[in-house]
Amino acid sequence: MRTETLFRALADPTRLRIMRLLGSMELAVGEVAQVLGQSQPRVSRHIGILCDAGLAERRREGSWVFLRACANSSESPPLCASIADLLVEAEGADAQFAGQCEQDRRKLANIRHHRESEAQAYFSEHAHDWDELRRLHSSDEAVEAALAHALGELPLGRLLDIGTGTGRMAEIFSERADRIVALDKSLAMLRVARAKLQHLPTERVELVQGDFASLPFDAASFDTVLFHQVLHFAQSPASALAEAARVTRPGGRIAIVDFAAHQREELRDRHAHARLGFDDAQMSGLLANAGFAPVPPSALEDGELVVKIWIAQRCTKTEESVS
Repeated sequence: MRTETLFRALADPTRLRIMRLLGSMELAVGEVAQVLGQSQPRVSRHIGILCDAGLAERRREGSWVFLRACANSSESPPLCASIADLLVEAEGADAQFAGQCEQDRRKLANIRHHRESEAQAYFSEHAHDWDELRRLHSSDEAVEAALAHALGELPLGRLLDIGTGTGRMAEIFSERADRIVALDKSLAMLRVARAKLQHLPTERVELVQGDFASLPFDAASFDTVLFHQVLHFAQSPASALAEAARVTRPGGRIAIVDFAAHQREELRDRHAHARLGFDDAQMSGLLANAGFAPVPPSALEDGELVVKIWIAQRCTKTEESVS
């Protein structure tokens, strides 16, 4: 990138605000416009300048366009990370800039809360027929068999089932794990899971209310972490995987079952999906950035939507420093 182009891109207060917003999470263009209180075409022009300068990058997903700061990528030029650090320092030194950034973050928090409330309402409404809804997308039996095969014969140790839903995954792997912690944000879902898992010894299974964005566990607490048809509900998949990495011991594994990238836009409104699946390159990058070493995924293509299974191993500190 040309230094002149880069600094010209930063010579605007709106673009500085956008960079600070993108420093915290990946956002849709419409979300950025809503926070800034500006029209989407105007915000799109600012975003175009930032992207042309190599400071941000866009990714289209259906009719939505998501943005992220290039400094959040493991492949970003060192100068991008330096600029991100400089903006943090600028917020600490410039009271007016800091006040504007804080106001933006409060607006963003309201938007996120609204989205999470919509997803929560969906979970509560459909708690008792969640298993049937899953069957609309793919064969549960085929996915479960493929997941068991992908995990192989290695012991699962302490297993964390994130977004346990009805508790089906915890039930399936209860014999292979030393202990299972089944986590869900929805109390309605936890009630369903508790009924399904009540035949298992209480010392083997624990149900916990919690959010995948802030897991209530110590670092390196689990040998295996599972996301089964959960990650597409994450507004920030990168943050969810970083938190999963935090609680996974070095050498432990993560298993993600989710849809391949698709264009079924109606799933956003009908089923509160924040992401329309994931392509392999995107998932590989997310896992690598979180500190996992992925292996080639497997696919089930017999359903209306393709289901992918991604397995990755938590890198040790030495491996992370080498990479």
